[in-house]
Amino acid sequence: RVFLRAINKFAETMNQKFLENMNFEVQLWNNYFHLAVAFITQDSLQLENFSHAKYNKIQNKYGDMRCLIGFAIRDMWYKLGQNKICFIPGMVGPILEMTLIPEVELRKATIPIFFDMMLCEYQRTGEFKKFENEIILKLDHEVEGGRGDEHYMQLFESILTECANQYPGIFTLVNRFVSLVKGLLEKLLDYRTVMNDESKDNRMSCTVNLL
Repeated sequence: RVFLRAINKFAETMNQKFLENMNFEVQLWNNYFHLAVAFITQDSLQLENFSHAKYNKIQNKYGDMRCLIGFAIRDMWYKLGQNKICFIPGMVGPILEMTLIPEVELRKATIPIFFDMMLCEYQRTGEFKKFENEIILKLDHEVEGGRGDEHYMQLFESILTECANQYPGIFTLVNRFVSLVKGLLEKLLDYRTVMNDESKDNRMSCTVNLL
């Protein structure tokens, strides 16, 4: 809770003194996002890994701090305005790591950041290749590390499609991207599942699909 208060205090000061025009500090904001994501992904806050009794005890006493800081990260991102482009593709990995936390409300609140990143890069360059390449690279790493699940894949698809519906000009590109990521995620999850499978044919089949 002490760290949570400190991070929120940093955010308050940054909004007041280091956001507008000439006062904007890229490195300071970058440090904030990395600090907040490190906080939200620390082992001691991953409540689903605890026993039922410990889970209830922490929830009753502190609540799920991951949601509190996740919502704060989301709000800070949207305050960046035209400065968002400075954090693409650098922040794609950390945001992905945060959205993969298996907490539904947190995922619903933070997955739309991806669409905002795509829109931001698209408005600047007419495409979002930097974002796309980075998320594919990081997704491979995260799923191999044990993160990601079927529910995440469904939420990812539905949220980004819903966001894109409001922007006809980018809808086709987003739809293609979502299909690409969904297909990749399916193959990565299959591959992870059969890694310990005794059947060499199953492992080989998943490897070929992934390649």
